[in-house]
Amino acid sequence: MSASMQTAPSREDFAALLEESFQKNEVAEGSVVKGKVVAIEKDVAVIDIGAKTEGRVALKEFVGPGRDEPIDVGSEVEVYVDRVENALGEAVISREKARREESWVKLEKAFEANERVSGMIFNQVKGGYTVDLDGAVAFLPRSQVDIRPVRDVTPLMGVPQPFQILKMDRRRGNIVVSRRTVLEESRAEQRSELVANLEEGQVIEGVVKNITEYGAFVDLGGIDGLLHVTDMAWRRVNHPSEVVQIGQTVKVKIIKINHETHRISLGIKQLLADPWEGIAARYPVNARFKGRVTNITDYGAFVELEPGIEGLIHVSEMSWTKKNVHPGKIVSTSQEVEVQILEVDPVKRRISLGLKQTLQNPWDAFAEAHPVGSVVEGEVKNKTEFGLFIGLEGDVDGMVHLSDLDWNRPGEQVIEEFKKGDMVRAQVLDVDVDKERISLGIKQLAGDPFADAGEIRKGQVVTCEVLEVKEAGIEVKIVDTDLGTFIRRAELARDRADQRPERFAPGEKLDARVTQFDRKARRVQLSIKALEVAEEKEAIAQYGSTDSGASLGDILGAALKARDKK
Repeated sequence: MSASMQTAPSREDFAALLEESFQKNEVAEGSVVKGKVVAIEKDVAVIDIGAKTEGRVALKEFVGPGRDEPIDVGSEVEVYVDRVENALGEAVISREKARREESWVKLEKAFEANERVSGMIFNQVKGGYTVDLDGAVAFLPRSQVDIRPVRDVTPLMGVPQPFQILKMDRRRGNIVVSRRTVLEESRAEQRSELVANLEEGQVIEGVVKNITEYGAFVDLGGIDGLLHVTDMAWRRVNHPSEVVQIGQTVKVKIIKINHETHRISLGIKQLLADPWEGIAARYPVNARFKGRVTNITDYGAFVELEPGIEGLIHVSEMSWTKKNVHPGKIVSTSQEVEVQILEVDPVKRRISLGLKQTLQNPWDAFAEAHPVGSVVEGEVKNKTEFGLFIGLEGDVDGMVHLSDLDWNRPGEQVIEEFKKGDMVRAQVLDVDVDKERISLGIKQLAGDPFADAGEIRKGQVVTCEVLEVKEAGIEVKIVDTDLGTFIRRAELARDRADQRPERFAPGEKLDARVTQFDRKARRVQLSIKALEVAEEKEAIAQYGSTDSGASLGDILGAALKARDKK
């Protein structure tokens, strides 16, 4: 047996070697394998992936946004195996899918490490844009394109730029990325660096970037600072546009830097002289100045005395007489007014002003024109439980107390005879300028019946006229005076049987004895009974006593005859 026969493999050996060869060259579907370009036919590259298997890949899969792979015969490329053999006996392979698989692996690593990835926006879809991440397609929501809304994304398309992966789902093939997150991080880093180079008190130039109701944002070279409206000028600024315009270059002072939030507060007025320096010397208390009304509120009006210096006229200092009126009904914006300095506080930067102090106090004027005792006339403005309020000249009110309405009748009764709008005359009783009170009296115009009563004294017999008959007694007036009083039933006669008010009639005249007369207490009391008792005693004394045998009727009869003869 020859040596060649001895070295030839057996049938079993050959089968084992063939199986080993197949295993070495076996290509698994759904995997990425290396292949060699063996030919290029028109727009297709023929690629040998081993195991005596070839597949075709369109040349366009080797080019795309941001990539252009050179492809020649002999080039080695990685491809994705969809199927090992199709109807034509060729493998179905894809360069695009291979690149996508490769990208997914890299992207997952970047996502886990929270690293940025590079990609290009290449198309617009509903709600956002598609981004090519080196073969893998990701979704970029519209809200994640930029820090501020972007109207036109065209300049950003086709340009390689960094993105942050927000979410990945390989099973569904979804990737969501953000460009905004990258910009915010970059901006934060930039802001930190810029803020580190700034100091409070530093004076720098900036460009007005935006204007709002409360101030303006100034670009300081990559970082914005807020120039608040109150820091634009020492004077009152109603709107920032009065001082600055968008695009204007302004010199500002850094007032405050918050290193945690990177917020920077700026000021322009801090670069100007402080008008509040030496304010007390320029505006002494009680001095008067002219100013312009700049603002009106519910509690008063602000008046500009000079640029940057404003004072407040509190509503209580606006008018002597108008107490509950809105300041806008007394002064108007831009009106020039004369004011008096009431108080200056340089620390709180406040000046209290008075408007009414520049006008004559109407109570002073009234007191000068109408001294106590003079008579005035006015309209009934109001009725209260304690008196009448009368409108007087100078827009002031006087009050007639209930006790000053009538000498004889109670005020609660007399006040019902008055109504709003009535014109009445009254006498000035007192004027208190400090308390802004004027006391008036109506009854004083009729004279004081006690003062005009003459020499009436206790024990005197007076003649009275019956004014009114009541169940409890009679109302009478002493003849030739204005003094009235009430004689009670018990004082109408000595005998109880005669103590009947109906014995008297209005207009009838009678005599009574004065039992009390007090000018200070304004009290007078009369009694018919006391008069009869006194007359009885006098008659008994002159004409005898009942003990001598004469009857009381005889004695009184003799006394009456003697009186009549006189």
